[in-house]
Amino acid sequence: MSNSGMKQRLHDDMTAALKARDEIRKSTLRMALTAITKAEVAGKEARELSDAEIVDVLGSEAKKRRESVVAYREAGRAELADKEQAEADILAEYLPEQLTEDEIKTLVTEAIAATGAADLGPRGIGKVMGALQPKVKGKADGSVVSAEVKRQLGA
Repeated sequence: MSNSGMKQRLHDDMTAALKARDEIRKSTLRMALTAITKAEVAGKEARELSDAEIVDVLGSEAKKRRESVVAYREAGRAELADKEQAEADILAEYLPEQLTEDEIKTLVTEAIAATGAADLGPRGIGKVMGALQPKVKGKADGSVVSAEVKRQLGA
C-alpha cells in the first residue's frame, strides 16, 4: 500500500472506525485520506507524500474545519458547527502538540531579539515571521503568531 507510517495509521484507524460504526470518525478519516491522495497526484508527477507532508495536509484540513466552525456559529448553525468541531478534534489527534499562548509569546520575543527587528517596528514583521515559520509550522495557527508579532512590534 504505502511506506508512510502516518498514512497507514490513518487507514488502520478508518478501518477500525468502520468496524465500530463510528460514522463521524470514518467520514473524517476518509476525507483526510482523500485530501492526501489529491496532494499526491497534484502537480506534474504523482508521488508519495512523506509523513511531514501528510501532517501539513492534515493541518490545512483542520484549519478549514476551525474556520467553518466560526462561520457556522456566526450564522447560527450550531448543529453544523458541532459537526465541523468534531471533525477538527479528530484531525487534531494526528497533528503535533499545539503551542500554548505563552510559548508563542516567548518564541516571538526571541525571534525579535535574534533578528533585530525591534528597531524596525511594523516593517520588521516579515523578517520576524520568516525566522518563526520553521519553529511554529504545524504547531500554531499562523494568524495567531502573526497577531502576536504585530502586537510586540507595535504594529
